[in-house]
Amino acid sequence: LGVETMNHIQHRSNESIEDYLETILLLQKKLGQVRSIDIANEMNFSKPSVSVAMKNLREKGFITIGDNGFILLTETGKKQAEDVLEKHTLLTNWLVSLGVDKEIAQEDACRMEHDMSEETFAAIKTHVIETHINELTK
Repeated sequence: LGVETMNHIQHRSNESIEDYLETILLLQKKLGQVRSIDIANEMNFSKPSVSVAMKNLREKGFITIGDNGFILLTETGKKQAEDVLEKHTLLTNWLVSLGVDKEIAQEDACRMEHDMSEETFAAIKTHVIETHINELTK
């Protein structure tokens, strides 16, 4: 495999990790406690696929799995999940404010959140906040 192919595979892997972490965080907020089956149902993935992903997340230090099967985000995992969720929420709301249909905005935000640099996101965030403040003070 060439370097470009390997970079694409690594990128997809990071995107998948971020999606799982974001889903775990959202499910924790919604359900309190999260099991693999909850993640499988939420993401429409098979239980075996989620089990493999949870093993990988555990090995990377993003989650712990208790004896009772409940999945908990580590501090590192929670921080990354919160960062992804912040991007997703801000980008979705921004796109909706530009007139994009909410469902399309959510799908586009999901793709964008994984591909943009921190510098670009910070600039968009600053713009959105400044625009919102200016609108409130008019």
